[in-house]
Amino acid sequence: MGDVDAAPIRFGIVGSGWRSEFFVRLARALPERLAVAGVVTRSAERAEQVRTAWGVPAYRTVGELLAAEPEFVIPSVPWDVTPGVVRDLVEQGVPVLAETPPAPDAAGLRELWSAVGGARRAATGGGGGMASASASAADGGALVQVAEQYVLMPGHAARIALVRDGVIGAATSVQLSSTHMYHAMSLIRHTLGVGFGPATVTARAFTAPLADPLSPKGWSDDLTPKDATTTLALIDFGAGRTGLYDFTDNQWWNPLRARRVVVRGSLGEIVDDSVVRMADPRTPVESALVRRRTGTDLNLEGAEVHHISFDGRVVWRNDYVGASLSEDDLAVVDLLCRTGAWVRGEGPEPYPLAEGCQDHLLALAVEESARTGAPVTTAEEAWATA
Repeated sequence: MGDVDAAPIRFGIVGSGWRSEFFVRLARALPERLAVAGVVTRSAERAEQVRTAWGVPAYRTVGELLAAEPEFVIPSVPWDVTPGVVRDLVEQGVPVLAETPPAPDAAGLRELWSAVGGARRAATGGGGGMASASASAADGGALVQVAEQYVLMPGHAARIALVRDGVIGAATSVQLSSTHMYHAMSLIRHTLGVGFGPATVTARAFTAPLADPLSPKGWSDDLTPKDATTTLALIDFGAGRTGLYDFTDNQWWNPLRARRVVVRGSLGEIVDDSVVRMADPRTPVESALVRRRTGTDLNLEGAEVHHISFDGRVVWRNDYVGASLSEDDLAVVDLLCRTGAWVRGEGPEPYPLAEGCQDHLLALAVEESARTGAPVTTAEEAWATA
């Protein structure tokens, strides 16, 4: 994605937690594409740690960061802090890539949208640097985008490509057991092509024993089953389109719980990497989404996925071959590069704030329905007309 001969995309980060380090690490892996203009952190001690351990400039204030002329800024701070940082940046005309979710609750989403949803900056022309970059971003859409990368992950992107190509007809339902809440809502919505209309959510939560041998802290060496909550939710988007959400605590890490994706359409279905559809009125056929992975056996090209093909044609391609990134890393790098292209006026908005607000609104409805045991119907919000 983007021109590899162009100057690296310079972005800044507000916050110095593990997620911020994630962005810095990816920039370090692709220095010809990405560069960190600086990181804002609260204490002088932490700033020195960031400079030493991460090898990037560290500042105490947003103003100092903006003087370094980032092309956009990522607020990577706690949920309740994010809206305030976003508003402050927008007031200064700075393009923003807000972490997910953009606000902690429905009221916060509405307040944030009211404050920045329509923010634009008139083109100022010439000069380069942050001011002209911000103008280019405004010309291409609102100033605030959201760091939602799941639709860019190779497998999900390949399935969405097949749906959009009409391989299984009109998509009618998505059953997803993979990631949680707003990320899952993003995948369900975009696979179905659902926008911002009302949806009815019916959810339940169940507790059952499950061993939990692996977490972000590493292997526990403990196979004692402990109570884990599984949340199931049916989302009715209307017009015959539904989503089924199934998530168990720590499912991202726990090797005892697999990830599953089922996309059903009017002329076939996709189950993980298997695709069934009709070749003619009497001939159902099955094909596979096939990854080309290197680094196995005597292959010396490096350990990474190069592309995903379907019946001999490539439906997803790794634009960052050589960096040896995981599939989640590839999605985040792609999002950063798409944001840079948008800021420079060379591409569309990567993931508008309206989309991120809708994802979290549905996620909150899942939580409310699971908590109360009653269906929850979301309304059409102000961002629907963006």
